[in-house]
Amino acid sequence: MVQSMTGFGKIQALFSAKSISIEIRALNSKSLDLNIRLPSFYRELEPVVRKEISKKLSRGKIDFSIFIENDYDKNSTIINKTIVEDYINQLNEINKSDKIELLKIAIKLPDALKIIREEIDKEDKEKIYSLTIEVIDKVIEYRIQEGKSLEKDFIHRINKLEIFLKEIKLIDQERKEKIIIKLRQGLSQISQEIDENRFEQELIYYLEKYDITEEKVRLSSHLNYFKEIMEKEELNGKKLGFIAQELGREINTIGSKANHSELQKIVVKMKDDLEKIKEQLLNVL
Repeated sequence: MVQSMTGFGKIQALFSAKSISIEIRALNSKSLDLNIRLPSFYRELEPVVRKEISKKLSRGKIDFSIFIENDYDKNSTIINKTIVEDYINQLNEINKSDKIELLKIAIKLPDALKIIREEIDKEDKEKIYSLTIEVIDKVIEYRIQEGKSLEKDFIHRINKLEIFLKEIKLIDQERKEKIIIKLRQGLSQISQEIDENRFEQELIYYLEKYDITEEKVRLSSHLNYFKEIMEKEELNGKKLGFIAQELGREINTIGSKANHSELQKIVVKMKDDLEKIKEQLLNVL
């Protein structure tokens, strides 16, 4: 089964007198690149969120965000009276002034104000966790649907490569015969007597030099293996990438041994389709 690394999921909910929106955007990346943005009040949930995303989404550039609307302030700010009074007394010793003016200065000094942070209650934690799991599942479903489109394109292009391979097999026999004829024509122009044994040796040498039997067999095997891996349940992007490299190696070797214009044209077409497969594989999980 092919899954795309591109994905999107969003969910909104109302609870605890606020509107919460959780969103995940996923793009392709060689490894897991996770960016989590949370309101400060929910910062303590980051380890749990990170663990769930890492476990279920495995690869990709993942942006996870929580947005809050119509929220009342969970943090309370109070005046640290002891510190402010101490500041006023010290300022008064330096320069006796109106107490209100001194208060204006003191309230701006370090630790004059104290923020009391309320903790997230258990119900809120469970709700955020539940919503996070739902959004992750939405991203996975999106990736599966995108993967189906990619799989269709892969099958189409692999089938084309198989058709090209059949054409190569048909041309190959004709190509061998042309090599033999070309060698005989070249030798016929020589006035000296031809050593048939030597001719056979040279013929074998050239036929072996331009022989693509092994490349055809391996190419056919790689094409079948590519389709086989696509059908497996586990994530297979990296393995398909390795197979695509092997396909390219065999196609390039056939091209270097071609010595035949029609065969070279087919190799160019195969390279074009394989390049499109490789580009799409960059987005496969």
